[in-house]
Parts: sequence; structure tokens; C-alpha cells
Amino acid sequence: MTNHIETLLAQLTLDEKIALVAGADAWHTVAIPRLGIPAIKVTDGPNGARGVSRNGTHTSACFPIGVAMGATWNPELVRQIGEALAEETKDKGAHILLAPTVNIHRSPLAGRNFECFSEDPYLTGVMAAAYITGLQSRGVGACIKHFVCNDSEFERFSISSDVGERPLREIYLRPFELAIKQAKPWTIMSAYNRINGVWASENRRLLVEILKGEWQFDGLVMSDWYGTYSERATSNGLDLEMPGPARWLNREHVLAAIERGDLSEAELDDKVRRLLRTIERVGGFANPTPAAEQANDRPAHRALIRRAGAESIVLLKNDGPVLPLDPEQSQTIAVIGANAHWAAIMGGGSSEVAPHYVVTPLQGIRARAGAQCIVDYAIGTPIFRRLPNLDPEWIRVPGSNQSGVRIDYFTNLDLSGAPVRTDHLATLEASWFGDQIEYLNLATFAARLSCDLLPPQSGRYQLGLSCVGQARIWLDDELVLDQWHKELMDGSEQRQPITLVAGKRYRLAVEFRWPTPGNWRAVQVGLWPEREDDPIEEAVALAARSHVAIVFAGLTKEWESEGFDRIDMDLPGRQNELIRRVAAVNPRTIVVLNAGSPLQMPWLDEVAAVALAWYGGQEAGNAIADVLFGVADPGGRLPTTFPKRLADNPAYINYPGENGHVLYGEGLFVGYRYYDRKGVEPLFPFGFGLSYTEFAYRNLRLSANTMRPDETITVSVDVTNTGPRPGAEVVQLYVRDSAARLTRPDKELKGFAKITLQPGETTTVTFTIDRQALSYYDPAVPGWVAEPGEFVALVGRSAADIRLSAPFELV
Repeated sequence: MTNHIETLLAQLTLDEKIALVAGADAWHTVAIPRLGIPAIKVTDGPNGARGVSRNGTHTSACFPIGVAMGATWNPELVRQIGEALAEETKDKGAHILLAPTVNIHRSPLAGRNFECFSEDPYLTGVMAAAYITGLQSRGVGACIKHFVCNDSEFERFSISSDVGERPLREIYLRPFELAIKQAKPWTIMSAYNRINGVWASENRRLLVEILKGEWQFDGLVMSDWYGTYSERATSNGLDLEMPGPARWLNREHVLAAIERGDLSEAELDDKVRRLLRTIERVGGFANPTPAAEQANDRPAHRALIRRAGAESIVLLKNDGPVLPLDPEQSQTIAVIGANAHWAAIMGGGSSEVAPHYVVTPLQGIRARAGAQCIVDYAIGTPIFRRLPNLDPEWIRVPGSNQSGVRIDYFTNLDLSGAPVRTDHLATLEASWFGDQIEYLNLATFAARLSCDLLPPQSGRYQLGLSCVGQARIWLDDELVLDQWHKELMDGSEQRQPITLVAGKRYRLAVEFRWPTPGNWRAVQVGLWPEREDDPIEEAVALAARSHVAIVFAGLTKEWESEGFDRIDMDLPGRQNELIRRVAAVNPRTIVVLNAGSPLQMPWLDEVAAVALAWYGGQEAGNAIADVLFGVADPGGRLPTTFPKRLADNPAYINYPGENGHVLYGEGLFVGYRYYDRKGVEPLFPFGFGLSYTEFAYRNLRLSANTMRPDETITVSVDVTNTGPRPGAEVVQLYVRDSAARLTRPDKELKGFAKITLQPGETTTVTFTIDRQALSYYDPAVPGWVAEPGEFVALVGRSAADIRLSAPFELV
């Protein structure tokens, strides 16, 4: 590897070297054909590999979101997901997946919590390492992100995360350090924000001194998209500016940096060497011809997504127990809630993919319930911010019986002449990122999205149009909604009532244009029938006459997304009212929640059971049904603390920030560390989750009572399934420093193991404690310190349920 790279490096001209340190476009690096240096392609993740198109030109497998992966507490499973995502990435002709996201759940409100594994740096680092190992074992590069302290969306392009050295090292850098040392990711992405006043993409201390120096990271550092802000990005550790073409790492600024002495030619060579090394690692030199994008709906991926979804589901309450349901019992099941019919399978933003298909919870329950079960549905209450997309069953490609929408692209802005390209979409929603519009290199363009609409019932409907750009809607050649001359960067929804007749075929056409260069455009059309009655009344009546009521509630990608934070922990709309009214008429009410972060549950004492299903990917409905009917044990445990109220969370006073700064004033006391120290009881603690069986912990033992800094101690515990069913358990090891010179949390997670036991089965779980597990970071040294003295090993089922403990001494 080294000889080939050094030979190429010696042959490159200065201009060619400069060309290589910025992307060619939104998704590719620059090629140097003269020397046989190919371009490589990146694609968004972490819960799928999207490819160039956001619109389903080539669909993708949609896996459970990052926090759901974290909730499995199963690194081996996450490694398998990484392997599958490598296949998905190759399907999109890409070499690097922009994943995993390993930022910390600092506040329940952070918009991208759903992408991240946990509030805990150890759990995050272990899961990230497993993900990276699986991905890179199949020849696809991981891009661990966002480095670092990118823990909210508020003013995300400018905010300074002001954080002390100890929490920076022990909480926010630690998962990156663990993953880099254990799994050696080939690339890393700098964050949008500033850290203590310095932009992440030009932060020499983080990128050069710590990442490349202390940690000996030999991979490529790329910017987040448009995440460079000044010419200082040329000379402080950033290797690749994305997307291209270059804004700061261009010929003018790089030559100026060399002339000033800010950037040496040796440092420029190091950037290029890292890129060439990455091209070699992902097989770019061996296979320089770009692969065409394709969609492969693999049965093995379907099964893996379903299994991962079930393993992530956290059972929070189960009185009676009402769960699991018996599919062979003669019963009427009321399924209630918008999320039962419009499945919430992923969060919003850059992680979105166009899935091969979606199994809704309603479909999953109906497929799993036996012939003796009657499953009825009521929406209860809509929770849409915008009117929902047109149901694919209601629309046809114009002039055909094929479900879908035709989209025609034009190089002009008045949609005149013949289209230059035609594609098909699942519904009337499309978005575009970067200068490349689908597969057309267009900075300005227009598009017509058209379909035949076949309403299933006559009546009044609300038609909605929202766009970033300019758009208008025609219904049978009548202009019904017009945003053709509005401000471009808007996105707000305009609604218009229309009357439709069942059985009549309407031609619905949306015209969209983008007249200026830009990097984000979108259009969406929604349709919703008006009704005079209260849909909650219908749901309550259904629940009252049913044996069991399952209410699907929570959030969607409209409420949890990249680009904005949540405003509170409440369920949007009238969902709390719906749950309470259903529970009042049916004592066997089960609530299934979709969310990527904590929610308040004011109705918790009124319902029989609560299951947290996160956003489970394309097999979400089947995975939920597997758990509800006991085919799978609820295998998830909380990777983040659920507080009783927003004001209880440790970041509350210092969130989201002001005047361009956010103070990480809670220091080390993030998540359960804070609730322990303050004595604040959460709604559900970190690590919590019920099973359909019970487990007993016995016989905690240590391999020694003392250890030296260069030694390890093993901690063993016997765990028995004392219940009547097979079940999954997550055994958690925490360590307490009994007396430290500097402030330390009451306990910290240092090990975990997921086990599956048959009724009556016992297994021994063993952990290893080394010096690092006992260390804290002391800025005065500076470095990691493990002080001699007493420590306590604590083993339990959650941070608040410690079953056994034993002291030992570091000498």
C-alpha cells in the first residue's frame, strides 16, 4: 500500500494535490485520470444507504434507527447490521457510508438524538465499534460523526459548545476514542458547530493534536456538508472539504496558506496521502469503474431488520400481565392511532431513505393475529404537522393502472418542450440536495409531478402544498394551489378545500421550479378527508367494545429531525387525551410509542402496558407484532434516561444556548450520572426494560481483591431465568470509585452482556475490569489517572436496579 501511494504522491502536481482535498460534487471525490486515481463515492446513513436520489429512484433497505440499535445492547447484532449496510452501500455504487452517529444524548430535546446510540459514552463507543467493524469487514468505509459536541440542532452552523476539559474527554470524545481504537474507522466527519469558540472543521487541537496525534488516527478527516467557514480550514487538520466544488480548500486559499507558512507542503501531502489511503482501503484502485446504483430487496436483510426491531423494543410496563397477547384466543383487538396506519419507521433529515416497502403496525398485527381474532382500526387523532402524503392506493401513474407518480424534469423554468428525464415516485413528495438533480447536473430546473387520483369516497378534502422552491397544483387543468412566485426558502404549507367524487378519475399535476443555485429543494402534496365528527369518539367506542386496545402514539419524522430540536417532551396533538379516554373504557389498554428520545407519560398509571418501539425500519410492524404476541421477548433496554419532566434533565438550565454559545454546565453529570448524584428519580432509568420472564442474580465473585495498574480483574455473576418463558436479559456492570481526588460520578457503565436463557437455565456472565475502566481525566496532568484506593463493582439490571456489588482495591 505505502509504495503505491508514495509513488502516486510523488507524481502529483501541486495543483492536482489541491484538487484532491475537496469533493468534486455532493457525493464524489475528485479523480486524477492522468495517474489512474479514481473518484470514490460516499452516501448517507446511518440506518440505510440512500444513494444519490432522495426520491426512491433506487429504493433501499431501511434499518432501525441508531438509538434503537443502542437499545438492543447487542454489539454482535449491530456488527451484523454493519455487514448488511456494507452490501447496501455497494448497491448504491458507494465506497463510504456516512455513519455511525456517535454524539451523546445530552438533552431529551436534541433533534438528532434518534440517530445516536446513547447518553452513555461507553455504550455508545462499544456499539459504534461493532457497527464499524461489520461495515469495514466487507470493504466499505465507515465515517464516524460528528466530531465533536454536535449535540443539538439549535443554531447548529454557528453555536459554540462550551465544554470543560474533563467532560470533553470523559463524555464527548470518549465514544470516538473507543471506536477509533477498537475498530479503526477509515474516515471521520467534523461537526458543524464550534467547540469552545473554534469551528470543528478547523480545530487544530481536536483534529491534529488529539485525533491524529494522541489517538494516532491514520484515516481521512472530511467536513460535514457545507461545514467549513474560513480559510483556516486549509491548515488545521481537515483533509477533505465536502461537498465540492471547493469553497475554502481551493487553489486560491491553499496557495495563500502555503505562502503565509500556515500550511506546509508536507502537511498538504499528508492530506492527500490520507485520501489515497482511503481510496486503496475501499478498493477504489482495484475497481476504479463506478458501479451503477441499484435496489436489492434481500430476504436476509428483511429478517435482520425484523430481528433487530424486536430486540430494540423496550417493555416499560406490563400490569396483569396483559402482554403477551395470545394469537389463538378469540378476541377483538382495537388498533388505534395514526402511527398504526402511517408507520413511523425513521427520523427526518439526511438519514432518510426511500424504503423498499413498509410494514405498518396494523398490517403486522393483522398478519400475526390468529383466525379467532378480529382486528379493527380507528385513527383516534391525527398527529400530522403537514397533511399526509397521498395514499399509494389512491393514485396511479397517469393513464395506467400502475400505482405511483410520474416526474418529468426540464432544463427550463416554464416546463416547455420535452422533458430531459422521466422517473417514477411512490407518492407526491420529492426533494433534492446538492447541484446534481437526480442524475442531471442542473443548478436550476423545473419538474412536473403528475398522477391520476381515484378517491375511495366522496366528500370534502383538504389539499396541501408545501415546498422549498416555487410550485403550483392543477386538478383537471384547474389551478387550485399557487406558490409559483413565493419566496424560495419557505417550506410552509398552504391548504385548499376541494370536493372529490368516489369513482371519478382526476388528473393531479404539481409543477415545481428552482430558479437559482442552491443546495436544498423540496415539494410535498398532502390530502386529508374532512370529517365533522370527533375521531377520538370513534376510537373510544371501538375500544369500549373490544377485549384489548392497542394505542399507537408518539412522534414522526415531522417532529424529530435533523435541522431543528423538539420544543418539549409532550406527545403532539391530542394523543394524551386519546390515551386517557381509551384507557378509561378499556382496562386492557396497551400503548406502543414511536420516538427516538424521551417522552412524558402523564397517563402512565392509567394504562396496563407500555412498549417503546422507537423507529424500527421497514419491518417495524412485524417486529412490533412479534413482541406483542410473544413470538419474541422484548429485548430492548433503555440507552437513555427518561425523566419525569423536562426540568429534571441535567442540561435544562443551559439549553439550548444564547448569543452563539451553549454552556455544558452539567459537566460530567450527563444522563444517569446526574440523576444518581442529585437523587432525582426518573420516570424510567438508564438500562431499564422488562421481559416476559424473570431473572435472578447470584454469586457475584471477583478474580482478586486487589489489582495493580498493569493487571485486570474479572467479575463473574450467575444469572438464572426463574420464569416460565425464554427471555433476553442485559446484565450491566457499573464501577464506583469510593474516594477520588477529583469529582467523579456515583457509578459509570463499564461492561454489559446480552444473554438469552430458557426457563430454569443458568449462565455465568464474566466481565473484565482494566486500568482504563478505573480512570478519569485530570487536566492538571494532563492525562488519564487511575488512583489507588477502593472501587466497587456493581452488577444489575439498570442504573437504578443494582442486584449485587463487591469491593476491590487498586494498589
